[in-house]
Amino acid sequence: MMDELTFRKNAVHAIESLSLKKSLIAAEEGGDFEAEEQNGVLNVIFNEPPGKFVITPNTPVRQIWISALSTSFKLDWSEAANDFVLAKDGTALKPLVARLIGTHLGQEVNLLD
Repeated sequence: MMDELTFRKNAVHAIESLSLKKSLIAAEEGGDFEAEEQNGVLNVIFNEPPGKFVITPNTPVRQIWISALSTSFKLDWSEAANDFVLAKDGTALKPLVARLIGTHLGQEVNLLD
């Protein structure tokens, strides 16, 4: 298991440096949602249909958790991908968030730069 400092660095990099937050804010322009960050937790709040996704680093287990679509998605760090990925299918953080938002809105959402 990676140490806490490395996890925190990787989590900040995944959410901030890989511009997940910036991509979500840019996508707000044409979408029915708003992205807000508070204390390292990223919230995606939907107007229609109403809903809320929560993206948060979970330091004790060294994962990024996404609460969305009545499900908890737990992403582990992948050295090979240099990103947090969903163990079930290998989807990286940003494409997974785009897919979940698209599912909620019923349309394709592109968060990739």
